[in-house]
Amino acid sequence: MAEIFLVRHGQTEWSRDGRHTSTTDIDLTELGVQQAERLRPLLDGREYRAVLSSPRTRALKTAKLAGLPDATVDADLAEWDYGDYEGLTTPEIRAERPGWSVWRDGAPNGESPGEIGTRMNRVLERADDLLTGGDVVLVGHAHALRVAAAHWIGLGTRGGGLLWLDTATVSALGYEREQRVIRRWNIAP
Repeated sequence: MAEIFLVRHGQTEWSRDGRHTSTTDIDLTELGVQQAERLRPLLDGREYRAVLSSPRTRALKTAKLAGLPDATVDADLAEWDYGDYEGLTTPEIRAERPGWSVWRDGAPNGESPGEIGTRMNRVLERADDLLTGGDVVLVGHAHALRVAAAHWIGLGTRGGGLLWLDTATVSALGYEREQRVIRRWNIAP
């Protein structure tokens, strides 16, 4: 049975430090490169109908190092646009806006939960259409991939807040009969 594989990029300085990173194009750290290379055994041995990647360097480099060099850029796989919160940590944001949650509040001059949900639904529709020809890989970012998984199983954008996703991990979405399910989650090499 064909699956949609979700691959989160390897570590960057900002992911290591808990900084919200969407439009800033940050490269992998040395550890991030090693993490991405260690993904290869988790992805080897399957024929992929399509490999789609966020346009960010950290995602494209992870794809290449993980043995997926022919990834097609899909702008919809970019991370949640954090707008004014780009580069800030959650404690820094909450110092100015107590109780803030990206899952509920989105980001000023960035994306709302509804907007990221709509974007991830477009990605899932394209990936689901391709599944009849084999597995599909989506290489991207923590919040966006968590939103995609939550939407896949009908939880909506806020449901992504219930799904932790480490750097350089592989998850799989699929079906049990006609029901959409998460088949594996947050698998590290």
